[in-house]
Amino acid sequence: MSSSSDINYAKLFGFESVAAAAVFAALYVPLFGWFVRQSFGRPTYVFIVLSLFCAIRIAAFIIRAILAGSDSAGHNLSLLIGDEILFSVGFFGLLYSAYTLVLDRMLLSDSPKPTGVIGRLTANRRLFRVAMLVAVALGIFGVSQSQSSDPHTMDLGKTFRKASTIIFLILTVLQAYQTLRLAQVEISSAGAYKHDNESWGMKHGSYILCAISLLLLIREAFATATMSDTAKQNNEHFWYPLIALPEILAVTLYAAPGLVPPAPSCRHRSDVWLEAFRN
Repeated sequence: MSSSSDINYAKLFGFESVAAAAVFAALYVPLFGWFVRQSFGRPTYVFIVLSLFCAIRIAAFIIRAILAGSDSAGHNLSLLIGDEILFSVGFFGLLYSAYTLVLDRMLLSDSPKPTGVIGRLTANRRLFRVAMLVAVALGIFGVSQSQSSDPHTMDLGKTFRKASTIIFLILTVLQAYQTLRLAQVEISSAGAYKHDNESWGMKHGSYILCAISLLLLIREAFATATMSDTAKQNNEHFWYPLIALPEILAVTLYAAPGLVPPAPSCRHRSDVWLEAFRN
């Protein structure tokens, strides 16, 4: 009977391609540099969080490449768990950046106050952030426990991972709903986004954000559809085009010139929205 030290966990989880992981790590490097530069030149929450997201993805893909290419590393369960946690935690920044950016652009338009239960709840940044933190915590706990040798603990870990995935899917759908509301506002002449320049990102921001929302929905739809089938979810023929690719395409779209409004511009109307949240 083989001991746990004889198991190559990376191969068991479907980590096969060193080249694919290395390519994605390399592609994130210039994006990381661009967002860091923007964070110093025009410090906003979106740029800072996306810089962190890119750094996490670079580290995660480097670790994935090592796990796929090194037999000794593949036997290290702790390294594998750490890599899985990095991929799980990173999505927080990507989704919350999209959510924050949509609300920030709404502040710069003549959009009406949020109405209805769904509209008011989805516009509540604090509530959205708390829900995301819960999803992250459940995901981290689930990843760490799902690799346990104890069947009960392993099942509990899988349950927590599923709960995390479902919460992220719900939040992604709500973010897409907010994006559609923004698109309606910006496309209408009465609620056009007020901007001082004609940059491409300024003029076509609603379309770019809709594309980002679609990419995030594709990622989360696949993660949810395969949450009970780990082998299929980790299959690199599906994982790279349906998880890794939508993420990096979304990050690239965030770099559109003028898409992210300057932080000071987002503050002068914040009192209007804060009043809406309190009522």
